Amino acid sequence: MNNLINDGFGLMLLGMGFVFLFLGVLIFATTYMSKLLTRYFPEAMPVVKPRAATATAPAAKSSGVDPKITAAITAAIHQHRNRK
Repeated sequence: MNNLINDGFGLMLLGMGFVFLFLGVLIFATTYMSKLLTRYFPEAMPVVKPRAATATAPAAKSSGVDPKITAAITAAIHQHRNRK
């Protein structure tokens, strides 16, 4: 009986060791591949187009959100905060 338990623990440690080793190799491989890809295939920087800001345009219009929706959301938040 004692020999069977020792064999079980030995098999458990061997299995956990292989899993630990595999995960370590996996982490190393993904890190290396990531560095390799970013070195040879860098991401293109996004082109930011400058907006022409006008002094008379409200902030809600420049963001593309309807002012009525902004007012409704603001009123809902105000009502929620004023409860109790």
